[in-house]
Amino acid sequence: MNKADLIAKLAPKLNINQDEARVVLNSVLEVITEALVEEKNVRLVDFGTFSVKQRPERMGRNPKTGEKLKIEAKEIVTFKQGKALGEQFIVKPKQKSKAKKKA
Repeated sequence: MNKADLIAKLAPKLNINQDEARVVLNSVLEVITEALVEEKNVRLVDFGTFSVKQRPERMGRNPKTGEKLKIEAKEIVTFKQGKALGEQFIVKPKQKSKAKKKA
């Protein structure tokens, strides 16, 4: 699903047109981005938490040449799913059939 798909699904749920839904979605994404840039966590209860993590400097290598190189430290955005979201993906084991198989 991409941004256009989200807008198409969001518009009828909010009883607005797709242009208005685009503004809503862009605004939400902008607020989340601004908070992350300020290094604040964004916690959406039952959905999950976006947070900024520090990746330390490390040594790597160029896969083509094998040359060692230094990979600079950087910040990355991570997402940890919330409990309710995670429960949507729990796979329940199938019941074993009580019928006997014929040999």
